[in-house]
Amino acid sequence: MQKKIETVKTLVDALPFIKQFRKEIVVIKYGGSAQSSPELKEKFAEAVLLLYLVGIKPVIIHGGGKKITDMLDALNIQTQFIDGQRVTTPEVMRIVEMILSGEINKEIVSMLNAHGAKAIGMSGKDAHAILAKPKDAEKWGLTGTIHSVKAEVIENLIRESFIPVIAPIAADEVLGHPGYNINADLAASEVAIALGATKIVFLTDTPGVLDDDKKLLSSLTKAEIATLKKSGVIHGGMVPKVDACLDAIEGGVSKAHIIDGRIEHSILLELFTSDGIGTQITLD
Repeated sequence: MQKKIETVKTLVDALPFIKQFRKEIVVIKYGGSAQSSPELKEKFAEAVLLLYLVGIKPVIIHGGGKKITDMLDALNIQTQFIDGQRVTTPEVMRIVEMILSGEINKEIVSMLNAHGAKAIGMSGKDAHAILAKPKDAEKWGLTGTIHSVKAEVIENLIRESFIPVIAPIAADEVLGHPGYNINADLAASEVAIALGATKIVFLTDTPGVLDDDKKLLSSLTKAEIATLKKSGVIHGGMVPKVDACLDAIEGGVSKAHIIDGRIEHSILLELFTSDGIGTQITLD
């Protein structure tokens, strides 16, 4: 009986947060271990379904770098990284689109639908929802930078009670262009801004932003992040994560969150509890 009472208390404790975010858009960047472990995939689907059922409007942007690399290796296609970003040749772009749009996107959509959600997959090339230009064609090839998001395309899906699941591939307005490979973190940020999302959540393979002693920093402002980057505390792969968070909140998103996707139901723990489990980032 006590266990049942504790379960009910947990639900009651979550009510204020459910009320606060009900009918709001929450963009979730889905990647890392949460995307590769069968158990974590299952928990992710359950978490998104719960958000959906309580009236929150989730939008999923997913990555897939490891699977892309694995397929390129299997096909003996060389791949190169500069400053942490993949150089996308036309040959690599074909594999990127095959893995992101053809495999990972459909797997996520199928998984969510099997749990009772109403998900639909797309890439930024569909309806030219995401348009981009070359980041630096000579250096990175078909790796792109987003210059516009047609929010109405995604909003129409949300209005019809769909959960949009978006592969980070953008279109070019030039006829016959193969499209652009977009960093999934930056794609999530741009989509969140365009939709006027209340929150953006990045699932990672770390607890969040850590200090010099490897302790979690539960809350950070723009000014604090600048200081930590200057001192080298925030470095390496965490830099583009926090930059994507800053882009989002500077673009009007209320809060950004970096959380550990390796923890079961990490999304729910971050959104529906007072303390959360990751790092919350705000302007001030």
